[in-house]
Amino acid sequence: MRVIAELPHPDFKITLFNMNQKYIVKFEQGQLEQSYKLSELDLTGGGANEVFEMMDDEFLATVTERFKTMRFDFSAAYKRQQ
Repeated sequence: MRVIAELPHPDFKITLFNMNQKYIVKFEQGQLEQSYKLSELDLTGGGANEVFEMMDDEFLATVTERFKTMRFDFSAAYKRQQ
């Protein structure tokens, strides 16, 4: 897996990878991570720039909300074990 780019964001780390004709976008926030895979064949030829364009403000807002949900779910599961 090859790192293509790291994008700055105030709430989480964004890393773009390339592996086996796929782009993988990984979002990391503390101990949590989300990843999205996209085949190069699904793109219209814009490559990594096309992937970056997909990460608009609306999408990044959903990533932020998903992290909140993930943190809540994990915390609740942890508390049930106490």
